Amino acid sequence: MSIDLRIPMGMMFTMTGAILFAFGLSTRGNTLLYARSLGIDVNLWWGLVLLVFGIAMLIFGRRNQMCIAREDQKTKS
Repeated sequence: MSIDLRIPMGMMFTMTGAILFAFGLSTRGNTLLYARSLGIDVNLWWGLVLLVFGIAMLIFGRRNQMCIAREDQKTKS
């Protein structure tokens, strides 16, 4: 049984995004930290982007594995 590459990739992006998003939330009021990025909390926003991308990869990978499993059941019957 082969594993879809989107599943481990989605897990990696989801975990990284969650960590970055949590760091962005915890440092939200620190204006000195975000002075170089014109006051934009880039950790929060990029963490959210990575989190959404990772969840999408997990959903697409899992959906593909379910389709493969259904096809295997049809061929065995």
